[in-house]
Amino acid sequence: MRTLVQVQEFPRPRREVYRFFEDAFNLDAITPPMLRFRVLTARPIEMRAGALIDYSLRLRGVPMRWRTRIEVYEPPFCFVDRQLRGPYRLWWHEHVFEEIEGGTRMTDRVRYLTPLAGSMIGRWAHDRFIRPDLESIFAFRRAKLAAMLGEMKSGG
Repeated sequence: MRTLVQVQEFPRPRREVYRFFEDAFNLDAITPPMLRFRVLTARPIEMRAGALIDYSLRLRGVPMRWRTRIEVYEPPFCFVDRQLRGPYRLWWHEHVFEEIEGGTRMTDRVRYLTPLAGSMIGRWAHDRFIRPDLESIFAFRRAKLAAMLGEMKSGG
């Protein structure tokens, strides 16, 4: 299993940061335009454990659908979404929110497996395309979040 972790600190109260992240419609603003990301589930989405959210996007130009289920929902501390349908064999995305002096620390932790994980071609595809794409998406996200919510200088 692969893991991607990003930590970011915002000069805002935890509840405010949590509310921003739990709103799936904010994903469009923090996702690179090249992905053509769109939430398909109708508004309003009732966030709770068991909630299903559908998206459309393009990965390297290939259109696809993505469905997640909220597996854990504990406002304002954390929530976890898991891919039910999409490009990964496994996608488990934890969002953890901690109060810190002057704001909130948000930790994104994604555990994932690619369709051909363990094979030589799967390792090659991961190292050549998948990991760099994920890192680029999360770097874009980090910059957009800093612009939208502010960022504390000590942010990881």
